[in-house]
Amino acid sequence: MSAGNTAWVLASAALVMFMTPGLALFYGGMVRSKSVLNIMALSFACLAVVGVVWLTYGYSLAFGHDAFGGLIGGLQDAGLRGLATRLAGAGGQKIPLLALAAFQLMFAIITVALLAGAAAERTRFWPWLLFVAVWVTVVYLPLAHWVFDAPGMTGPHSPGGWMISRLHVLDFAGGTAVEVNSGAASLALAVVLGRRRGWPGEPARPHNLPLVMLGSGILWFGWFGFNAGSALGASAIAALSFVNTMIAGGTGMLGWLLVEQWRDGKPTTLGAASGVVAGLVGITPACGFVGPLGGAATGAVAGVVAALAVRLKYRLGYDDSLDVVAVHGVGGLAGLLLTGLFATTAVNPHGADGLFYGGGPGQLGRQAVAALVTIGYSAIGTFVIAWAIHKVIGLRVSGEAEWDGIDEAEHAESAYELGPLGRGHRSAAGASLAPRRRAPL
Repeated sequence: MSAGNTAWVLASAALVMFMTPGLALFYGGMVRSKSVLNIMALSFACLAVVGVVWLTYGYSLAFGHDAFGGLIGGLQDAGLRGLATRLAGAGGQKIPLLALAAFQLMFAIITVALLAGAAAERTRFWPWLLFVAVWVTVVYLPLAHWVFDAPGMTGPHSPGGWMISRLHVLDFAGGTAVEVNSGAASLALAVVLGRRRGWPGEPARPHNLPLVMLGSGILWFGWFGFNAGSALGASAIAALSFVNTMIAGGTGMLGWLLVEQWRDGKPTTLGAASGVVAGLVGITPACGFVGPLGGAATGAVAGVVAALAVRLKYRLGYDDSLDVVAVHGVGGLAGLLLTGLFATTAVNPHGADGLFYGGGPGQLGRQAVAALVTIGYSAIGTFVIAWAIHKVIGLRVSGEAEWDGIDEAEHAESAYELGPLGRGHRSAAGASLAPRRRAPL
């Protein structure tokens, strides 16, 4: 066992875990003040729900010994039993399997938490938790097995998931299972939930842009663990991924801001924060396979196409509240395809040469197949799950609750006590800012 590699993977797992509270801040600043606690709760609760799923059967289905030709793992590792004494990774530099399990748990958490952005300002809390558990089980775990479970990584006789072992897609840190998946799922979820009341005619401006900037900075910080940690060791490839992550976040920001300047005449702080995330999304599949110049180009293109894709929801009529489809779906698709152009074995001999480095169109075609399969599986699976939950118990809040404020309706709290007399003060309109009191049992 390599102590250094183990330390790096565990530190990276902690960084990725920190991304979920960062996402809660990022999303919380983007919604209106009457909805901030709910959207943060939807994100934060994923830490608990997915953690329980991962412990009981999630890890085993994602990384257990393959059961159905690369489609899903078995249940022999349910409860994480036996992992404490086993090692992961090919070659001599291995890490404890529990370290891999902890690292990949954080990926599962942040992926489903991203979907909250498409459901913002109109989603009930407890039905959302049910949706999280079912969605992770049905949609995320198979995709994680397809692309993350490399042959031999969890055992000498493990054949691995079909995308990585048979299709040979290049996806270093989750462009398919995390980014393209969350974008496609968010589109389906937004369609099932329908539009917010008053959208798009009534403006729904971000209520706290400093919170958005803080959340974006935390996401950027955590993304070093997300990408460089996917090397599963303190290595040259980890350093390459780290540098590409930094560069692509910056060029993604610049790409988005240039689009804003050309289209709207002003660069915005919201655009800067969104551009950073778009660039990071784009580089996620490519970070360990492209050189720094390719990383810079990937981030810039992802920032530009994501900024342009924001307008799609107005043209097509779906209410993706916080632009998850544009940033993660379109940005992730761009990054996955660009990997087929910019990948080079000069920086990673375990990868492949993309079209621009003499590899021909084959790798680009494999990247496209992986993207199409992910989009189809995720969109259809998410639509069925969300539709069923919505029909049976109701996933969306009532119109009155949405209009008056989902924080009060779902959590009996308000994010800000604005009255000069503190809790219980009534405004001139007569609306109490105090939390509702429960009736005695």
